[in-house]
Amino acid sequence: MKALREVGLLRIWRFIFASFTNWLVRMALLPPLRKSLISWLGARIGKETVILPVEFINLDRTGLKGLSIGDECYIGAGVMFDLAEKINLGKQVTFGPRVTILTHINVGYKDHPLQKSFPARSEPVTIGDGCFVGAGSLILCGVKIGAGSFIAAGSVVTKGAPPNSVLAGVPAKQIDTADPPP
Repeated sequence: MKALREVGLLRIWRFIFASFTNWLVRMALLPPLRKSLISWLGARIGKETVILPVEFINLDRTGLKGLSIGDECYIGAGVMFDLAEKINLGKQVTFGPRVTILTHINVGYKDHPLQKSFPARSEPVTIGDGCFVGAGSLILCGVKIGAGSFIAAGSVVTKGAPPNSVLAGVPAKQIDTADPPP
C-alpha cells in the first residue's frame, strides 16, 4: 500500500492513537471535562477557557503538546485544529463556530504532479491576545495575527496582520483598524 510505504508503520500507529484521542475528546460532553482531558493529554490551556466540541487533524505529528490556549478563551463548536505544527492562542481569544486553523499544506504523495509547484510545508500559527475570529474563517499555515485583531466571518487569512487589524474577505485584507483596548 502506497500510504504505508510513504509514511511508515510508526506514523500509522501514531495515527491510530491520534484517532482514539479524537474519539476520547468527542466523548467528553461537557466543556470542563473536555478542557481537562485535552490538558491531561498535553495541551496548555489557560484558566477560565471554554472549549466546545472540536476536531484535531494531524494529531500524530505534534500531539496535543503542540496546542497552547491562553486564559479566558472561548473556542466555538466545530473548530478544527491542524496540529502538524504548533498553534498558539493568546489570552481572551474568541473563535466562532467552524473556524479552521491549518498549519500545513500538502497536495498528496511525493510523486504527485503538483508537488513541484506546491511543495509540502508546515509552519506554526499564532493568534495574539484579545483577537476575535468569526464563524467559518480559515487561518492558513504560518499566519501571525496581532493582538486585538478582528477577523470577519468567512474570511480566509493567508498572511499575517498587525495588532488591532480588522480583516475580511477571501483572501482576507485589512479593511479597518480596531480601537486598542484601554
